[in-house]
Amino acid sequence: MRYVTHRITQHPDTDVTFEAECLKCEWQATPLTDGGAVDVECMSHTGRTGHQGFRRLCTSFALVERAK
Repeated sequence: MRYVTHRITQHPDTDVTFEAECLKCEWQATPLTDGGAVDVECMSHTGRTGHQGFRRLCTSFALVERAK
């Protein structure tokens, strides 16, 4: 058996995507690469509806390569 060291990084051809969904209704924020903009959408939804709970998602893609 042979052991090889690897490293994991964010895939260089992709961006991190931020999303959010309301815990009280079916509302969902537009998926964006700017997490702050998604937070602003959540705060705007709270202002319109009074809903305060959100599920936030951050999606990224990984690349595993042999360490050099």
